[in-house]
Amino acid sequence: MKKLLMLLTCLMVCGVSFAQNIYKITGKIVDEKAVPVPFAIVRVLNFPDTSLVKSVSSNQDGLYEINQLKSGSYLLSVSVVGYKAKKTERFSLNADLKMSDINIESLTKQLKEVSISGKKPFIEHQIDKTVLNVENSITATGGTALEVLEKAPGVQIDRQSDQIKLNNKSGVLVMIDGKTNFLSGADVTALLSNMSAEQISTIELITNPSSKYDAAGNAGIINIKLKRNKAYGTNGTVSFNGGQGIMPNSPTDLYRGGINLNLNHREGKWNIFGNGAVARKSNFNNTYLNRTTLSNGLASYLTQNFNRQNKGVGFQGKLGADYYASEKTVFGVMLDANTIKTKLTNFSNTNISAVQNGATNLSSILQDALSTSPIGNLTANFNIKHDFDKNGKSLTFDVDYSGFSNEKQENFLANYLNASGDATNQTSLRNTTDAKINVYAAKTDLTLPLSKTMKIETGLKSSYVVTNNDFLSEQFLSGIWQNDFGKSNYFVYKENINAAYANFSKEWKVWQVQVGLRAEHTHSNGNSVTDNKEVDRNYLSLFPTAFLSHKITENHNIRYSYSRRVDRPNYQQLNPFVFYMDPLAVDQGNPYLKPQFTDNFEINYSYKQASLSLGYSDTRDMITQISQQNDATRVISVIRQNLGRFQNFSAGIYVPIKIAKWWNLQNNASIYYSKFEDGNLEGAAYSAGKAAVNLYSSSSFTLPQNFSVEINFWLNTPRVSGVERTTVTQYAINAGIQKSMLNKQLKLRLNMDDIFLTNYWAGSLIYQNVNMNVTNRYTSRRANFNISYSFGNQNVKSARSRNTATDDIKNRAGGS
Repeated sequence: MKKLLMLLTCLMVCGVSFAQNIYKITGKIVDEKAVPVPFAIVRVLNFPDTSLVKSVSSNQDGLYEINQLKSGSYLLSVSVVGYKAKKTERFSLNADLKMSDINIESLTKQLKEVSISGKKPFIEHQIDKTVLNVENSITATGGTALEVLEKAPGVQIDRQSDQIKLNNKSGVLVMIDGKTNFLSGADVTALLSNMSAEQISTIELITNPSSKYDAAGNAGIINIKLKRNKAYGTNGTVSFNGGQGIMPNSPTDLYRGGINLNLNHREGKWNIFGNGAVARKSNFNNTYLNRTTLSNGLASYLTQNFNRQNKGVGFQGKLGADYYASEKTVFGVMLDANTIKTKLTNFSNTNISAVQNGATNLSSILQDALSTSPIGNLTANFNIKHDFDKNGKSLTFDVDYSGFSNEKQENFLANYLNASGDATNQTSLRNTTDAKINVYAAKTDLTLPLSKTMKIETGLKSSYVVTNNDFLSEQFLSGIWQNDFGKSNYFVYKENINAAYANFSKEWKVWQVQVGLRAEHTHSNGNSVTDNKEVDRNYLSLFPTAFLSHKITENHNIRYSYSRRVDRPNYQQLNPFVFYMDPLAVDQGNPYLKPQFTDNFEINYSYKQASLSLGYSDTRDMITQISQQNDATRVISVIRQNLGRFQNFSAGIYVPIKIAKWWNLQNNASIYYSKFEDGNLEGAAYSAGKAAVNLYSSSSFTLPQNFSVEINFWLNTPRVSGVERTTVTQYAINAGIQKSMLNKQLKLRLNMDDIFLTNYWAGSLIYQNVNMNVTNRYTSRRANFNISYSFGNQNVKSARSRNTATDDIKNRAGGS
């Protein structure tokens, strides 16, 4: 490690000696109405031979920047679908140059006369993030957001604890269109399972966010951007998808389907946009578990088999509008609502072999369970953006409200049998959960350029959360339902977070630096009204960030980054209620959980499109899942605790290869080493460490007659997480084919996930008196079909995207 750091430092220092007099060109592309034109291709051409020197794309605001140019005579060429191409007059470059706005004229011809030859790869590695272009992926067709994430390099989906991990670290902040969804744990995975890939444009993986972002999410941020239409006038996309799970020993009802509609209308000063979706899903899950207990010479061997089928229908809708009051000021409103109603049927069979003094006693428990769970979320946003000048000085303001509700009804019927199969006892229980969460938040951000190469960003944010969770557990005794006072609980949680941040950035010819500091003051109060337990916390935390980038040459770049981040317990993890799963398993919250803090360090070296990265993170008070077993009653309890220290070492390499004009190959390999330490975990010192590997490879083939094919492969080796160990290598091969018609406005896609049925999870938990092994199989193999049709001009101007004020807190609302 030291040798590698010395080598990188040497490269960085030596690069200064190679620096030469190079300059940059900046400017803006606008249309005939002086409205910015995004995604325009700006090419620098030599004069007089017009040979290509470099090309870039304008950003969302029509701005472009072209670096690393030598002195000389040039001209610019601008092109974008829907507009006439334009070339500037010749100019000389011997210093940094700010061009006048380049006006381009829109075409009146139909879009069908224009052909598009470029296609973004599924994975793009950018300097500060990794981008998944879901919109262009064939193998993502018919899938869900969760299944797309499972194919992303560096992402692992832990289906045992319902965690999404990034670079082998849990604590990921999941955002949708710049705002975090209102769930966490099992509920956020349920929502992503209900979100169709046809709704998604791109997914951004940000491992080291700047101070401008909320400090939540010690592993980083996953930002899911939904599709937006991009043109003046009225336009949109409609799509239908269907799929069928193909699994052995499972129900035949594993089909799913959905319809998605995106619409956009832009005229004059108004831009109105909306989308809606309805989806039906069905999944099957089989879990096999065995464990042992020992109490007063009685040794018990338990084997449990759970068969769960989850079916449901979800609806999602969004409506928003932007009003361009002037060239500098924009007002926006947005309303987003979604609801999911699922029905979970669960049958479990528990066999118990009890041995004492050489005598064996056999018994079993058969349980039928039914759960219905309607979940609803409503988010409203009002925002303002004002640009003071054309140099980038701007002010934004957002105010938000988010409401979340979860009403769950569960029924359990357990029959106890002896060795002969005769019934010895029967219990009937039911649980009712009524959870209501309200979030109020506001934030403002100021961008203040000090010069062409230097700027300051600063902002304020305040959020207030109130959650009410009423959990009622009842037993059917003596012919009536009676309250189980040992389990029923009413829990109220309130939290206020006030934050301020400042970023300073400076650019030189080959250097870029950014430093920032975020301060967050947190006051939280968790009150178990039933148990009369109250936990009040009041603390101030500082989160520094630092980024340094060195462009050694045109093709060589080194980037260093550091950030400190936090993960606060989600609201359900703090709720001390005891949640019944079956007669021998319960789940319990912990009101005394502390937040976990992480220091992240990264070094990234890139050569052209290839890159090499090294990372280290140090997490204190890691929030983890622990199992406690009562040997006398054989009951196992799943709880959350803080584990002293978690260190993660990582190295990754990304290499894209263009094998032929029609064949592109992307390869990503990462290796991690995780180390866990605690001086007193469940009454003993704990230390564990293990290396793990993540591999990803994807091939895309462009064939005649507008056919294209994708084949990808991913693999995760066994790993350790807290006291839990994965004992099998998980991997899958996915393939898909696409046919484009009607000038690529109509697309037909067919694909299959996990062709060889190799994606399943198996693990063990062996610590203190717990000795347990688990195998979990789920609906990983599925055939999917999708048809989509785009109408209107899809390639000009999009509605602006924005972050809202509730980014850091919604993700903690749910729980398993």
